[in-house]
Amino acid sequence: MKKILFVTAEAHPLIKTGGLADVSGSLPKALAELGEDVRILIPNYQAIKCAEAVYFKSTVRIADAGRSVDVNLLETRLPDSNVIVWLVDFAEYFGLPGNPYVDASGEAWPNNAERFALLCRVAVEVAQNRSYLDWQADIVHCNDWQTGLVPALLSLESRRPATVFTIHNMAYQGVFEKSAFTALNLPNALWHMGGVEYNGWLSFLKGGLAYADRITTVSPTYADEIQTADYGYGLEGLLSYRKSVLSGIINGIDAEHWDPAADAYIAQAFDSKTLAKKLGNKTALQAQFALPVDKKIPLFALISRLVEQKGIDLILESLEDLLAEPLQFVLLGSGDKSFEQQLLAFAERYPNKMAVKIGYDEGLSHLIEAGADVFLMPSRFEPCGLNQIYSQRYGTIPIVRNTGGLADTVTDTLPESIANHTATGFVFNDASPGSFTEAVKRALLVYSLPKVWKQLQVNGMKKDYSWQESAKHYQALYQDI
Repeated sequence: MKKILFVTAEAHPLIKTGGLADVSGSLPKALAELGEDVRILIPNYQAIKCAEAVYFKSTVRIADAGRSVDVNLLETRLPDSNVIVWLVDFAEYFGLPGNPYVDASGEAWPNNAERFALLCRVAVEVAQNRSYLDWQADIVHCNDWQTGLVPALLSLESRRPATVFTIHNMAYQGVFEKSAFTALNLPNALWHMGGVEYNGWLSFLKGGLAYADRITTVSPTYADEIQTADYGYGLEGLLSYRKSVLSGIINGIDAEHWDPAADAYIAQAFDSKTLAKKLGNKTALQAQFALPVDKKIPLFALISRLVEQKGIDLILESLEDLLAEPLQFVLLGSGDKSFEQQLLAFAERYPNKMAVKIGYDEGLSHLIEAGADVFLMPSRFEPCGLNQIYSQRYGTIPIVRNTGGLADTVTDTLPESIANHTATGFVFNDASPGSFTEAVKRALLVYSLPKVWKQLQVNGMKKDYSWQESAKHYQALYQDI
């Protein structure tokens, strides 16, 4: 049994803005079920929701930006598990309302460098058993830029645990002006080209990439992609240099939370042997979005942040042509205001074919996965992606671009993959409206062949993307170091 300190900026269901929270809420539980002693360290945000009791555990003194501050450590548990969560309680930094990273207008909190440097410094004290918790880590598993200074700071310790740094999305790097390095009073030994210095700026992400013993990312294809200029965001050289310690492990899903046979959010439970019951969810979804209830018309869906990364522009450029086809389209998401307004305008023009809900709704997202026939993920890049996995589990056929985790989890529908029963979706290569539209038309053609369509559904529903499988890969990585 290894003692693993899992350091993260968010974890479902305590606090969630995206896929990082899903991983951080699921992987530690799966590791604990495999016998590992996992503790999660996360900021105690004002918006955090703890279902379990919260206790005071200790106070640790931290050197913070040229001063010493006392930081309380509180303890709770992840719901439905024995995984202990330690909350970094420092109201000056984490007592801000709403989103962990940005204010109500979408601007980054001006003191994000100080906030997450404090999280990293607390992580070092906990890992080194200097936080009065009577627990010392064997492995510190850090996630995304907010935790990138942990491997860097631990590298200066004479005896330290091994470090793993997981990249969930290279696009977010935690880059700050050099003055932040000075203001944070970070050790000068870290400021150099092979350290946290990045073209004269301070990069939290680079700290993780340069100093961690092992680097992982959330799919094998993305691990290759980030070593190229198109996906490496200026750090592809460092990642290529460190490729011997870089690997990709596909994210799992919470197979209990996303289970069409026992999902309390959906209108009709079903599984691969009772696929006809899926239709009850389609009619419920059409009714909820005030679309004509028609069991024969193919229902397309998208749940996404409405940002360019997700290929929303490809959908918008194709929508006029797509809505001329015999199909319906429902969308749940929020993001770029221009994208929101354009989508709402289309829904207004085509009220019998398209419906949009701006925002996020957990229950509705489950009904969409259960009720749609086709799920769209035309991402320009996608480190792993989860919705294409949820879709397959719910017998909903994904259309994805050939990138990152989408390439690793969806098998294109071709004559040979139909024949050997491996086809699970439709894959297109170019990030262009034409390539995307062609994939949609291929899907419409196969939808008109009920036996083949059902085989695609069954193929996808039989695939195992549980966290137990992914956790075994992480466990092997921990053993290796």
